[in-house]
Amino acid sequence: MIIIKNQFISASFNQIGAELKSLIYKGTEYIWEGREEVWKASCPLLFPICGGLKKDKYSLNGREYTMPKHGFIRFKTFTVEDKTDTSVTFLNKSDLQTKEYFPFDYELRVTYALSNKSLKITYSVKNLNDSIMYFSIGSHESYYTPEGIEDYDVIFPKKETLDSYVLYGNLLSNQKLPIIKDSNLLPLYDKYFTIDALVFKDLKSRSATLRNRKTGRAVKVDFPDDKYFLLWHKPGSPYICLEPWSGIQDSVDSSFDITKKEGILDLDGGAEYNSSHMISIIE
Repeated sequence: MIIIKNQFISASFNQIGAELKSLIYKGTEYIWEGREEVWKASCPLLFPICGGLKKDKYSLNGREYTMPKHGFIRFKTFTVEDKTDTSVTFLNKSDLQTKEYFPFDYELRVTYALSNKSLKITYSVKNLNDSIMYFSIGSHESYYTPEGIEDYDVIFPKKETLDSYVLYGNLLSNQKLPIIKDSNLLPLYDKYFTIDALVFKDLKSRSATLRNRKTGRAVKVDFPDDKYFLLWHKPGSPYICLEPWSGIQDSVDSSFDITKKEGILDLDGGAEYNSSHMISIIE
């Protein structure tokens, strides 16, 4: 386990998936630990897709490829490229195994940096090919809610009218489920997650705060670079995932052509893509 810390926060990471496993402030853990019998992950990184593909496959240049839900990177071991007391950069490079799923040469860096009571996460994707590389990247961070999620609200800085796009398995339909109207407060209920996730495409806000309405315990996630925002929770479990994504699940009527996939990023040969989001403890 890799550990960084400052005078306020300590954070721990697994080199498998460059995954955040712990974020502790004043002795309180803010990240779901991951339990095999509930949900074994904590904060998996999603790359080179976010969500699922129709029939777990896509086509590119006349060839068909398979890809597991959320991509493969969460199973890959990263090297530690750089580390200080308060920051760490993980690196993963394409290899023969990744090319079975994703026929591109890439370098993916994930940098975690502490500042006061915040943890900034930066993703850097470098396209080592001469041609365009198609991908998405996203976060799947789970926050510990020991009291259960129904003691919590998600608070947005702007008033929102939010409809969640209904999922059929791993795929998005055009059906919408009304969640809130002209409000910046989204109370959490287990019933929202009986099917799967809440998927928001039309969020105006670029941050969300998870707050316990009884204790005031809160964590804020700023995601200025991501278009999509999801909430996911296993009913009855003590965590909620706040998920800023650059991409989105396939639709039920997907053509399989990854170049036409909603939310897909197209990165020119030799170019680099950077995005960041920040987790902040709020007292």
